[in-house]
This record gives sequence, C-alpha cells and structure tokens, in this order.
Amino acid sequence: MRRYEVVVILAPTLTEDEVEQSTETFKKTAEEKGAQIAEIEQWGKRKLAYPIKRHTEGIYIILTLEEVSAEAVNELERRFKVSDSVIRFLTVRVDLDLKRAEKFKARRKMKKERRGPAKGIQSETTVTVAAGDKK
Repeated sequence: MRRYEVVVILAPTLTEDEVEQSTETFKKTAEEKGAQIAEIEQWGKRKLAYPIKRHTEGIYIILTLEEVSAEAVNELERRFKVSDSVIRFLTVRVDLDLKRAEKFKARRKMKKERRGPAKGIQSETTVTVAAGDKK
C-alpha cells in the first residue's frame, strides 16, 4: 500500500464553510477512487513565503492517503488544477522515504554490531587488575 501526503493551499478569501466544503469534496473524490484517508489536517491561514496569484496568505490543508495505485492522487491533482480556490498543491509519496529510513537504520545497527563494544571503554576485569597492581 502506497502512502501519499497531499498539501493544498486554498485562497485566503474563502469562508470557513467553503473550506469545509472543499475538504469534504477532496475527501469524497479520494474515497471514490479507492483511497483510504488516513488523516486530514487543517493548519488554517498561514503567511506564504512569496506571493502566489497576488495572495500573501493561504489556508493549508494536508491530506494523508493510502492506496494501491495512484488513481486518487491523479484525480485530485486534476481537480486542483481546474479549481479557482486552490492556489498551490504538492503531492509527495511518503512510503518510499520511510522505507529508505528504515533501511539506513538497519545498516547502522548491523555496522554497530560488527564493531563490537565502543573503543575507549575498558571492561571491568581490566580495571580491577589495574587497581590490584597498584598495591
């Protein structure tokens, strides 16, 4: 199952009802195409790094989807392009990054096991023998 994060920036001129309606429309579209909605985050109105279509603020919505194929993502992106309320969107496939991070974590663990105990740490037996020689 593939996992996607879709970030949508809506125009700041929309009312709360219009934002809720847009969010529900995006959710229904994704579910109709066979995607499972893992999470929907609404960050609210935020300042943009640079003006987009003469807007300096935008309403951020983040959808986390899980699906086998990218049909729902393709349909959502198509709808984002024709919608006047969407000023910017970005889709990222997250499962590849998570898989890669787990792979590196496993490699680090294997290397650490091969090296044995860390250098510079003396075992207790060495310390007791050294303490016994001082008498």
